[in-house]
Amino acid sequence: MSSSRSIPPLLSLRVFEAVARHLSFTAAAEELHVTQSAVSHHIKKLEEDLGRRLFDRRVRSVTLTSDGQAYFEHVHAAFDLLRRGTDAMRAPRHAAGSLTVGLLASFATRWLAPRLHDFHAAFPDVDLRLRPDIALADFSQGDVDVAIRYGRGTWSGVQARKLMSERLSVVGAPRLLAAHGPFARADDLLRLPILFSHSKQPFEWDAWTARFGVDLSAARGVHLHDYNIVVEAALAGQGVAMGRHRLIAPQLASGALVPMFPAMTLDDPEIGWWLVTRPGPRSEAASAFCDWLIAAAENDDIGDGDGDATRASTH
Repeated sequence: MSSSRSIPPLLSLRVFEAVARHLSFTAAAEELHVTQSAVSHHIKKLEEDLGRRLFDRRVRSVTLTSDGQAYFEHVHAAFDLLRRGTDAMRAPRHAAGSLTVGLLASFATRWLAPRLHDFHAAFPDVDLRLRPDIALADFSQGDVDVAIRYGRGTWSGVQARKLMSERLSVVGAPRLLAAHGPFARADDLLRLPILFSHSKQPFEWDAWTARFGVDLSAARGVHLHDYNIVVEAALAGQGVAMGRHRLIAPQLASGALVPMFPAMTLDDPEIGWWLVTRPGPRSEAASAFCDWLIAAAENDDIGDGDGDATRASTH
């Protein structure tokens, strides 16, 4: 049987997990409410304890070494298991009943579905039904109990709470960008087909083009029904798309999609994913799902390393 004495101090492991997740000593210090020097001290002690270098430190960035990446996968999984167990213990045990959630198919497929096993584990008596649709869910007709909407939160007759801001940048398949690049100016975007979802020019494109001064009136647009189709078309090299980083994080991480203009990334705090409910009290099942969803959104991190390109922020 392994001795617990072989495990480094829990606080040092927690600091390591936070730094590795953010790839930032500063962000980890803010999350843990400690000083940056304290974070550096714990990482140094942990590296000495393990006899391995866990991070490569540069002037404005930090990256994991191969040993650090391997260790992070184990430590992160352990902390994630602790978080899930804690969430399950804190969750009300009596939540039961059916619950219909209206949402975009892209959000259901790319963000919610991979996390649903946590919800079902915590609330096995809730019969959760997802109702994907590009149209806004109609609460007045009783179609849905809860909705997750994408936009600016300006809907009348409902209660809206922002779950997560969205990060936006124009993305494409590497082979497409390599074949038609380089792209020195935002206007170079017009040399490629632009993949639009649902509407003629979605508001996210309006926000991005307004911020970076691009006129898309002469663009070759390809209008598709759903954002899932937009992503698949972009992966196939059929054009460039507005990348919603919450939904395409795996493709960005693997390099299957890359930013066309890395410095032209829009972080607009008003654009994001919203939890929408009808006014008034909620059912036990609805309350359980809403609380779980808020917690899951808070744990979704799209933070970048300290050395990333400057992003535009619109307030």
